[in-house]
Amino acid sequence: MNKQQINNNVSSALKVCGLTKLDQIKELIEANVDFLGFIFYKKSPRYVLKHLGLDDIAQINHQGKVGVFVNEKVETIVEIAKKAKLNLIQLHGDEDGNFIIELKEQLHPDVKIIKVIRIGNDTAENKEKIAKIFNDNPTTCNLQPINYYLFDTDSKAFGGTGQQFDWNVLNEFEIPLPYFLSGGISEENIKNMEGLKQKPFALDINSRFEIAPGDKDVSRIKKFKTIIPKSPNGTI
Repeated sequence: MNKQQINNNVSSALKVCGLTKLDQIKELIEANVDFLGFIFYKKSPRYVLKHLGLDDIAQINHQGKVGVFVNEKVETIVEIAKKAKLNLIQLHGDEDGNFIIELKEQLHPDVKIIKVIRIGNDTAENKEKIAKIFNDNPTTCNLQPINYYLFDTDSKAFGGTGQQFDWNVLNEFEIPLPYFLSGGISEENIKNMEGLKQKPFALDINSRFEIAPGDKDVSRIKKFKTIIPKSPNGTI
């Protein structure tokens, strides 16, 4: 495993998840937000297909369009990724290594995969879960199915809690890939990143920057982007 190289002149990338409004998406693109997250989970209050069609998403000119899925069928993910012209797939459910390899084989080669690791309150359980997912991803083989990890607060709703998990658990591991940090990130707790041995490649914000589910506070997001700490460099 290669350790990430630190570039102190680069800030963490920013992903805004749970987008539903084209005017807000346009503003975020103009503000140079790195990743745009669209939730394709029907039980989510931010389920994008209640607001936008796949053609609408396909026409968005951006290289960091992320489709978020929870325990969805491979065929459905592949179809949506193609029709919406997604650049990344975020797996937020209980997808195992075999599922991810099958998905990778069917996706367009340029589409990258983010695997979410949901962190709860049980420290021992968290460590076991993280180790298992790391071991399931054969990072040394030619087919590396996972490109990024994303650590988020565990919940029955699969995200969107606005709550921060204990980031100290991340210091127990050498994280083998660039990772997104999610779960209640805001102006109030961003300084806590200083305690992380491996800094996140990107920050993922959602419910803490909303007026209502799917309705973003764009002005606040723009201000937050200016205070994001420095981080390892990476490429989309």
